[in-house]
Amino acid sequence: MVLGATGLVGSELLKQLLDDNRYSSVVVFVRRSLEINHPKLHVEVIDFDRSDYWSGKVKGDVLFSAFGTTIKKAKTKENQYKIDFTYQFQMAQAAKHNQVGTYVLVSSAGANPKSGIFYSRMKGELDEQVKELGFQRLVILRPSILAGNRKEKRMGEKVGLVLAKMIGVIPFISKYRSIPASTVAKAMIQSSVLPDVKNVYELAEIFHLAK
Repeated sequence: MVLGATGLVGSELLKQLLDDNRYSSVVVFVRRSLEINHPKLHVEVIDFDRSDYWSGKVKGDVLFSAFGTTIKKAKTKENQYKIDFTYQFQMAQAAKHNQVGTYVLVSSAGANPKSGIFYSRMKGELDEQVKELGFQRLVILRPSILAGNRKEKRMGEKVGLVLAKMIGVIPFISKYRSIPASTVAKAMIQSSVLPDVKNVYELAEIFHLAK
């Protein structure tokens, strides 16, 4: 199952899962229909505010979560929190209730529930809350700035991506270098099938996991 299949990482993940013979069926939870047809793909169009309608559908072997938005698109911190934290946590809760064994979450570099930065604190709170759910296998990936072709142009991220590429060669701040969305997606899949995995992977470890 994939949450966030229309985003930068989620769309890459969906492509790779559909091409991966280890997965016989891929279910995506989205707000609107996808322009993709594939015999393995099952699309669940849901209202994320009505968990009572969709919670029973969160069934399978693995839930991959790469859901999120920007403050610019969400308009307010409250809306961003609802999308980045509440919806993802409710989906994780439903997965655990339905005995899904593996949960793979894309978090963010610097995620910390005690951070003074709203975004980092929100991501850190989600990381800590899903740890408490008790999945048989929980993997949290914390990439830095994502590189890839977005449907929407974000000037702030374009500037950040240029800076991230520049600082990638400086040892003590190289942990903030950019990472291709396709690499993060591959690492997500690898973390769901490899026998021995950690709970949390920072940037350099994500690169290694994707090899």
